[in-house]
Amino acid sequence: MTTKLEKMYRDCCQAWSTHEVEKILSYYTDDVVYEDVVAARVMRGKAELKAFLMECFSAFPDLKIEPKLVFSSGQWAGSEWAMTGTFKGELMGVKPTGKSFSIKGGSITEYQGNKVKRNTDYYDGVTFLRQIGVMP
Repeated sequence: MTTKLEKMYRDCCQAWSTHEVEKILSYYTDDVVYEDVVAARVMRGKAELKAFLMECFSAFPDLKIEPKLVFSSGQWAGSEWAMTGTFKGELMGVKPTGKSFSIKGGSITEYQGNKVKRNTDYYDGVTFLRQIGVMP
């Protein structure tokens, strides 16, 4: 049985996959904390999250996120996901290589009411960098 939080999480992933920035932002609180552990980046608030989204979609114009497993307990949700894309735009000062990636990762998400208050993403950065041709 899918909980309300699990459905919201899946819907948000769908918005990420279709690059609907305003729809994505509607899933987050104004003071959201969004952390990408591997890139050592923390976005605070919707303005920083929006800039991060724009950077990601520019660097990977075909970025897709597919949730594989989503579970929730209380105000928390966890997930395992698959992410794919092709490195076609600059990212954090790194020039694009045109190479594609396909990685698995996980997220821990804290909700406040019907919105994400905090999200932390974890994935294998070495595999990601190798696949996009930035690391041997």
